[in-house]
Amino acid sequence: MNPQWSLKGDYLESCNCKGACPCIYLGSPTEGECTALVGWHITQGQFEAVDLDDRNVAIALHSPGPMAEGNWKVVLYIDQRADEAQLEALSRIFGGQAGGHPALLATFIGEVLAVEHLPIQFEVEKGRRHLKLGQSANTEITALEGQNGAEVTIHNHPLAIAPGESLVVAKSQSLLHRAYGINVDLSERSASYSPFAYSGS
Repeated sequence: MNPQWSLKGDYLESCNCKGACPCIYLGSPTEGECTALVGWHITQGQFEAVDLDDRNVAIALHSPGPMAEGNWKVVLYIDQRADEAQLEALSRIFGGQAGGHPALLATFIGEVLAVEHLPIQFEVEKGRRHLKLGQSANTEITALEGQNGAEVTIHNHPLAIAPGESLVVAKSQSLLHRAYGINVDLSERSASYSPFAYSGS
């Protein structure tokens, strides 16, 4: 029997695409391949009796072509503040073994290059998000300004990390990752963020 669990909080992604990322519409990445950082800050989380509040998770990924075609290579990063029970729970959820939407996302993964337990910072401010993974990776993104200063949003896109939520369209001030052969150091590229909610049973 699968465990009962639920998570909700804030999510961001930052990738090497120029302009709006075509991957979320099942298109080809603007650079022919996609390299991205994806992060989750869990504001409320429970895995059976394990409390997962205020923990962070991230992945670095490389997709050799359109993301919807799979074959992603990924590195999974889990918050160093997680104790042994939290580490096991988060590894199962984000590794796809506990069901729910993360299990669907895991079907796109061709190879897990590593799982690391390291300090993760996830900062949330109005119109801005910042993710830092130890010394090897970080991204800082800022929302684009739409009509009358409102956010620019995307809804009902077919490839969704946070289904049911509207993505806020953003741009990166930095996108850096240098580990396990996933190497990127860019700025002024595609990014987005939104709330997220996952559950499984």
